[in-house]
Amino acid sequence: MKISTKGRYGLTIVVVLGTKYGEGPIPLRQIAEEQSLSEAYLEQLIPPLRNNGIVKSVRGAYGGYMLAKPPAEITSGDVIRVLEGPIQFVEGLEDADIPQRELWKRIAEAVRDVLDTTTIEDLMKSEATPHPDGYMFYI
Repeated sequence: MKISTKGRYGLTIVVVLGTKYGEGPIPLRQIAEEQSLSEAYLEQLIPPLRNNGIVKSVRGAYGGYMLAKPPAEITSGDVIRVLEGPIQFVEGLEDADIPQRELWKRIAEAVRDVLDTTTIEDLMKSEATPHPDGYMFYI
Protein backbone atom coordinates (compact mmCIF):
# COMPACT_ATOMS: atom_id res chain seq x y z
CA MET A 1 0.00 0.00 0.00
CA LYS A 2 1.33 3.38 -0.97
CA ILE A 3 -0.21 6.52 0.48
CA SER A 4 -0.49 9.14 -2.25
CA THR A 5 -0.33 12.91 -1.92
CA LYS A 6 -4.10 12.84 -1.42
CA GLY A 7 -3.70 10.97 1.85
CA ARG A 8 -0.63 12.88 3.00
CA TYR A 9 -2.01 16.33 2.20
CA GLY A 10 -5.41 15.38 3.59
CA LEU A 11 -3.77 14.46 6.89
CA THR A 12 -1.87 17.75 6.76
CA ILE A 13 -5.12 19.71 6.37
CA VAL A 14 -6.74 17.86 9.26
CA VAL A 15 -3.71 18.22 11.56
CA VAL A 16 -3.47 21.96 10.85
CA LEU A 17 -7.19 22.35 11.55
CA GLY A 18 -6.65 20.33 14.72
CA THR A 19 -3.98 22.74 15.95
CA LYS A 20 -6.50 25.56 15.49
CA TYR A 21 -9.47 23.66 16.88
CA GLY A 22 -11.86 25.99 18.67
CA GLU A 23 -10.46 29.12 17.01
CA GLY A 24 -13.10 29.30 14.28
CA PRO A 25 -12.86 28.64 10.56
CA ILE A 26 -9.46 28.67 8.85
CA PRO A 27 -9.22 29.67 5.17
CA LEU A 28 -7.75 26.98 2.95
CA ARG A 29 -5.48 29.65 1.46
CA GLN A 30 -3.86 30.07 4.88
CA ILE A 31 -3.20 26.33 5.21
CA ALA A 32 -1.76 26.20 1.69
CA GLU A 33 0.56 29.13 2.39
CA GLU A 34 1.70 27.86 5.81
CA GLN A 35 2.42 24.38 4.46
CA SER A 36 3.74 25.47 1.03
CA LEU A 37 1.08 23.42 -0.76
CA SER A 38 -1.13 24.10 -3.76
CA GLU A 39 -4.41 25.67 -2.70
CA ALA A 40 -6.09 24.31 -5.85
CA TYR A 41 -5.02 20.77 -4.92
CA LEU A 42 -6.19 21.14 -1.32
CA GLU A 43 -9.57 22.35 -2.63
CA GLN A 44 -10.00 18.95 -4.31
CA LEU A 45 -9.44 17.14 -1.00
CA ILE A 46 -11.94 19.12 1.07
CA PRO A 47 -15.25 17.81 -0.42
CA PRO A 48 -14.71 14.16 0.57
CA LEU A 49 -13.48 15.23 4.02
CA ARG A 50 -16.56 17.42 4.42
CA ASN A 51 -18.98 14.82 3.03
CA ASN A 52 -17.65 12.23 5.49
CA GLY A 53 -18.01 14.45 8.55
CA ILE A 54 -14.33 15.12 9.20
CA VAL A 55 -14.38 18.84 8.41
CA LYS A 56 -17.13 21.39 8.08
CA SER A 57 -17.19 24.61 6.13
CA VAL A 58 -18.29 28.12 7.00
CA ARG A 59 -19.16 30.50 4.18
CA GLY A 60 -18.59 34.21 4.08
CA ALA A 61 -15.84 36.77 4.46
CA TYR A 62 -14.56 35.14 7.64
CA GLY A 63 -15.28 31.62 6.46
CA GLY A 64 -13.10 28.63 5.98
CA TYR A 65 -12.86 25.13 7.39
CA MET A 66 -12.76 23.57 10.83
CA LEU A 67 -12.84 20.09 12.25
CA ALA A 68 -16.34 18.67 12.65
CA LYS A 69 -15.32 17.04 15.96
CA PRO A 70 -12.39 17.23 18.39
CA PRO A 71 -8.97 16.06 17.16
CA ALA A 72 -9.01 13.22 19.71
CA GLU A 73 -12.12 11.77 18.01
CA ILE A 74 -10.69 11.63 14.47
CA THR A 75 -8.18 8.93 13.58
CA SER A 76 -5.61 8.99 10.82
CA GLY A 77 -7.41 5.90 9.49
CA ASP A 78 -10.61 7.95 9.08
CA VAL A 79 -8.78 10.44 6.86
CA ILE A 80 -6.81 7.86 4.87
CA ARG A 81 -9.90 5.74 4.10
CA VAL A 82 -11.86 8.77 2.91
CA LEU A 83 -9.11 9.88 0.54
CA GLU A 84 -7.37 6.61 -0.41
CA GLY A 85 -10.09 3.97 -0.06
CA PRO A 86 -9.87 0.68 1.84
CA ILE A 87 -6.60 -0.28 3.47
CA GLN A 88 -5.37 -3.42 1.77
CA PHE A 89 -2.09 -4.63 0.35
CA VAL A 90 -3.13 -7.43 -1.96
CA GLU A 91 -6.45 -7.67 -3.79
CA GLY A 92 -8.44 -10.86 -4.08
CA LEU A 93 -7.14 -12.59 -0.96
CA GLU A 94 -10.62 -13.83 -0.14
CA ASP A 95 -10.81 -15.85 -3.35
CA ALA A 96 -7.20 -16.94 -3.64
CA ASP A 97 -5.71 -20.01 -2.05
CA ILE A 98 -2.14 -18.81 -1.69
CA PRO A 99 0.38 -19.64 1.04
CA GLN A 100 1.07 -15.97 1.80
CA ARG A 101 -2.59 -15.08 2.45
CA GLU A 102 -2.16 -15.03 6.23
CA LEU A 103 0.96 -12.84 5.96
CA TRP A 104 -0.83 -10.20 3.86
CA LYS A 105 -3.84 -10.26 6.16
CA ARG A 106 -1.64 -9.77 9.24
CA ILE A 107 0.27 -6.90 7.62
CA ALA A 108 -2.95 -5.14 6.60
CA GLU A 109 -4.40 -5.64 10.09
CA ALA A 110 -1.25 -4.18 11.70
CA VAL A 111 -1.42 -1.10 9.46
CA ARG A 112 -5.16 -0.69 10.15
CA ASP A 113 -4.48 -0.96 13.87
CA VAL A 114 -1.83 1.79 13.78
CA LEU A 115 -4.00 4.09 11.65
CA ASP A 116 -7.12 3.46 13.74
CA THR A 117 -5.40 4.06 17.07
CA THR A 118 -3.48 7.17 16.02
CA THR A 119 -5.68 10.21 16.44
CA ILE A 120 -5.19 13.64 14.95
CA GLU A 121 -4.42 14.81 18.49
CA ASP A 122 -1.59 12.23 18.63
CA LEU A 123 -0.18 13.56 15.36
CA MET A 124 -0.39 17.12 16.67
CA LYS A 125 1.62 16.12 19.75
CA SER A 126 4.23 14.22 17.75
CA GLU A 127 4.73 17.17 15.39
CA ALA A 128 5.26 19.52 18.32
CA THR A 129 7.79 17.22 20.03
CA PRO A 130 11.16 16.80 18.32
CA HIS A 131 12.52 13.27 18.12
CA PRO A 132 15.17 12.63 20.83
CA ASP A 133 17.78 11.73 18.20
CA GLY A 134 17.26 15.03 16.45
CA TYR A 135 15.19 13.50 13.64
CA MET A 136 11.82 14.91 12.68
CA PHE A 137 9.21 12.54 11.29
CA TYR A 138 6.32 13.67 9.09
CA ILE A 139 3.30 11.91 7.71
